[in-house]
Amino acid sequence: GFAPGLSGSWPAWALAFVIAVLYVWSARSIGDVREHMFRPSGLKAVAVVTALVAGIVEEVIFRRWVMDYLDRAGYGVVVQVLASGLAFGLVHLLWGIRNLAAGVNAAVSTSLLGFGLAIVYIVGGRSLAPCVVAHFAISALIEPGLVLAAVKDRLGFWGERTPVSGVGDRRA
Repeated sequence: GFAPGLSGSWPAWALAFVIAVLYVWSARSIGDVREHMFRPSGLKAVAVVTALVAGIVEEVIFRRWVMDYLDRAGYGVVVQVLASGLAFGLVHLLWGIRNLAAGVNAAVSTSLLGFGLAIVYIVGGRSLAPCVVAHFAISALIEPGLVLAAVKDRLGFWGERTPVSGVGDRRA
């Protein structure tokens, strides 16, 4: 996806930028995400490394492998986009190990992100470059806050919820 001639098209890069901005903007509704988005810390350093690995690995799996397999099997672009996005979302149900609402929220929001990145993949001539960069930017910016909100049990349906008294929150 980064090889010469495979770096994507300018419309794919523009769409990837818009998707990343909108996704990060929506995640700002969670206080911990907002608070830690640009704050340097050890957790942020770990998040940046994790974001790089996740951006590459998840895009290779959910865009390159899933979508290209379906393409070779004769499925159309709509099926490829839907399968890629839904598979991406289902994997993120893991956020619900502690709290089902958080898992459902993660699955729905990452499915939407997966649909968007799948469209970027198609628009970019099946280049992973814009997908990986957008995925990296999103994860690097929001993951530290999401992890903290999850530990505090503040992730709910479509935003924050009041934590269970005393669970994971020093202010409780």
